[in-house]
Amino acid sequence: MFMNLFLAAAVSPEPLQLDPTRLVIAAIIGLLILLVLIIKFKVQAMIAILIGAISIGLIAGMPFQEIINSVNQGIGETLKGIALLVGLGSMFGAILEISGGAQTLAITMVNKFGDEKAAWALGITGLIIAIPVFFDAGLIILIPLAFSLARRTKRSSLYYAIPLLAGLAVGHAFIPPTPGPVLVAKMLNVELGWVIMIGLLCGTLAMILAGPIFGSYVGKKYYIAPPKQLSLDEDFDESKLPKFGTIVGIIMIPLVLIILNSIVKILDNDIANKIKPVLGFLGEPFIALTIAVLVAMVLLGFKHGYSKEELEEVMTKSLEPTGMILLVTACGGSLRYILQNSGIGTVIGDAVSSANLPIVVVAFIIAALVRVSVGSSTVAMTMAAGIVATMPVIATLPPMQLACITMAIAGGSTAFSHFNDSGFWLVKSLLRIDEKTTLKTWTVMETIVGVTGFVVALILSLIF
Repeated sequence: MFMNLFLAAAVSPEPLQLDPTRLVIAAIIGLLILLVLIIKFKVQAMIAILIGAISIGLIAGMPFQEIINSVNQGIGETLKGIALLVGLGSMFGAILEISGGAQTLAITMVNKFGDEKAAWALGITGLIIAIPVFFDAGLIILIPLAFSLARRTKRSSLYYAIPLLAGLAVGHAFIPPTPGPVLVAKMLNVELGWVIMIGLLCGTLAMILAGPIFGSYVGKKYYIAPPKQLSLDEDFDESKLPKFGTIVGIIMIPLVLIILNSIVKILDNDIANKIKPVLGFLGEPFIALTIAVLVAMVLLGFKHGYSKEELEEVMTKSLEPTGMILLVTACGGSLRYILQNSGIGTVIGDAVSSANLPIVVVAFIIAALVRVSVGSSTVAMTMAAGIVATMPVIATLPPMQLACITMAIAGGSTAFSHFNDSGFWLVKSLLRIDEKTTLKTWTVMETIVGVTGFVVALILSLIF
């Protein structure tokens, strides 16, 4: 049987006109292979996605050369849109991290809100910090402040930790330039400005429900004593930290430039037409991020005593974790083009149309299923975006709708975190709670974040 599949693949005519039933079978088998490799055999996600994509092509009967071309096309098209953004974002986050910018935001917000409303301050801080800083790094930097507040107010660690986690989860999943939403936006061909605007709306509501509101509930239900050794030192010198306004201003540089570029494109008047070329240049995501990195180097690096050599070392080291992100993302792009070029995307799109399900709902379901199966939010976003992007209707949708679909994928890839998610175990170990309590707190919080973001995106897609 498999020999016949290989022979068919070798001689199949161009353009591709493959049997729809065989295409569906190929997609199901290929995706099952991918999931089994990751879940059962613990194969690295990059290899598993690549094998799954190639398997789909072979079983569907694509010509060998077309499979190779699709893989190469997927890698090239995907990386050219996000490689610079992921690299620049990592360097930006590293400078913010070593300068103490995260602590500045958190301490200033807590001081302004006061102990009683500090949970709201931590949620907002987590959301802002997770935009340029990776989730794990942001959590490790800020969790001591949550523990210190818990000790000072004699409350459960969960009262402050859950809002912080919710904010970090939202910033990580919903708002560019973090890699996940950037990847989905690239695959769906939607401008980041729209994704940022819709992401801020969906994410803020999700953070409020999953953070201060849910955090208050679990903080009263489960008392978790804060560990002394992970609390912030009482003699912590705030005078050495950068100014609050400086940090906020630097983080806002790329967001404002990208949003302004997206807004001015839809305007048609003399003023808008005159500034479109300038904002089109400055608002190009990699230009906007480059400006932010340069400003951060000067204001947070050199002005805080870092030498050129030290700053260069920090920025170079920050690029180390981006390799895995980019490779997994690139292989996800290959999966997308295999599905698209074989015609499976059209078949899936027709099935969705006949089912009368909003594509926002379909996007959320696909991402959530992969999230539950694999655990990795990055893989869930990659696979869901790859499948959804192949549907013909995507090319006809306006930016607002595409941004809502992006948020639905982000929501699905965030919800239902459990034992196969590394974030689950990181939170468990930092908070020093058992698995059952982690499921009742972290998992529920992640699910509230994901479902709320999805529901808001669905409502917006129906209204606009």
